[in-house]
Amino acid sequence: MRSKYNAVKTLVDGIKFDSRKEAKRYQELKLLERAGAIKELELQPRFLLQDKFTLDGKTYRKIEYVADFKFWDNGRRSWIVEDVKGVKTEVYKLKKKIFLKKYGEYYKFYEI
Repeated sequence: MRSKYNAVKTLVDGIKFDSRKEAKRYQELKLLERAGAIKELELQPRFLLQDKFTLDGKTYRKIEYVADFKFWDNGRRSWIVEDVKGVKTEVYKLKKKIFLKKYGEYYKFYEI
């Protein structure tokens, strides 16, 4: 089934990915993990960008950025956050910018 951006949902290892490209990257990362190049691979890690708050009696929900992958790169000796993108929406661009401001010194960020 295609999404509104023409991506095809793909099933790998019992996990449903939003696109074939994301599924392929997952398979590559699993190989790197088995080879010992990376560890602690996490799918769909969530990062808090803004807490929930109330103003003038109205409650606003928290804002999170959900990446595709997070892992420790043994060669670079750093945490990596990856997002597999076909279409970069305005919401994505805004959340990426906030993520980099808040977490950029702790994580290296890559778009695939």
